[in-house]
Amino acid sequence: MSRFWKIALIVVAVIVVGAVGFRLLRKPATEDGAQGQQSGQKQGQDGKGQDTPVPVTVEPVVKQDVPVYLTALGTVQALNTVTINPQVSGQMLSINFKEGQEVKKGDLLAQIDPRTFQAAYDQASAKQEQDEAQLSTAQSTLKRNDALVAKGYVAQLDMDTFRNNVANLTATVAADRAAVRSAKVNLDYTRIISPIDGVAGIRNVDPGNVVTTTTSVVTLTQIHPIYVTFSLPEQNLDMVRKAAGVGDALEVLALDRADAHTIAGDGQLNVIDNQIDTTTGTFKLRSIFQNTTGDLWPGQFVNVRLKVRTVNGGLVIPAQSVQRGPDGDYVYLVQQDQTVKMQAVKVAGEVGDSHVMIGAGLALADKVVTEGQFRLKPGSKVKALKPGEVPTAPTAAEVDKAKKRAQQGGGGRRG
Repeated sequence: MSRFWKIALIVVAVIVVGAVGFRLLRKPATEDGAQGQQSGQKQGQDGKGQDTPVPVTVEPVVKQDVPVYLTALGTVQALNTVTINPQVSGQMLSINFKEGQEVKKGDLLAQIDPRTFQAAYDQASAKQEQDEAQLSTAQSTLKRNDALVAKGYVAQLDMDTFRNNVANLTATVAADRAAVRSAKVNLDYTRIISPIDGVAGIRNVDPGNVVTTTTSVVTLTQIHPIYVTFSLPEQNLDMVRKAAGVGDALEVLALDRADAHTIAGDGQLNVIDNQIDTTTGTFKLRSIFQNTTGDLWPGQFVNVRLKVRTVNGGLVIPAQSVQRGPDGDYVYLVQQDQTVKMQAVKVAGEVGDSHVMIGAGLALADKVVTEGQFRLKPGSKVKALKPGEVPTAPTAAEVDKAKKRAQQGGGGRRG
């Protein structure tokens, strides 16, 4: 083979190798370009999606008078608690109440065998009548002889004896009357009477038992009205004392342990204790409730709200509009161009079960998002729905996206 053909074969081989290499290198670049184009289209679609308004429920900031409450855990206590003990000893004939029954002052609770005490009363009465008869005779004798002294028929010494006899019998009759009253009291004590209006507890004796003055028959608790005691931190003392010194008694509410509903709302502050507990740094207060329906029960734990003042013209928004982020509380504030921004707020207190009062961060008539916040981020366009309307249900993808965004940003709904 000549030198010319050798050179030609080498050139052809180089061209073939170059063509193959070029094709291999060009294919990935083409695929990357296609993927880049698809990604760009997707981004374009996402950008277009961001321009689509997000339907959310919006409510304006309103102004209203807001009561300010101090809250505490309270204990219900009976107005009066009386343990019924017999005042005389004897056999219990009957129990005249049912356990758990409401009794009135003066109601018969139990009856002790009265026969012994009736006999003692009758004996004392007879003794009184006997001594009264003797006194009457002595008085008549004194009167007759007094008329004969002037005529000299009766000696003065005898008259002194007559007078002393009358005085002695008068004292005896007085003692008899006292003995009758004592016997009557003991006889009356055989009827055990309720000293208060209250609820009867579980009885401790049965008919037929012999009871003494140390025997506990039953305990009565007065629940109409009823007390609720609670404690507050000592830094609230001046506020409470100043509020209590102005106008009517302070209003007190009693709520269940979950703060879900009001048990009694007619309470009034009754007493502020005269000292601070140095071990806990708190002071004790007592409120009184009429408790006409019996919803409050002795020993019950309740949440107490003490109204100390009213803020006139407070700014109020729904509680569900407030979110909690890593930097504190915030709301989504709707701006003039119908986009939203995260607005930091300071919550000054609760207003009922569904609203809060804002101390800073918002102005009257500002509009905040109350439903649909999980779809939003700063700058999102929104479609405002009327109060009471609910945005359309989110898709599963939107929910997952909102969860990821909350996890990454550390934010979430206000608890």
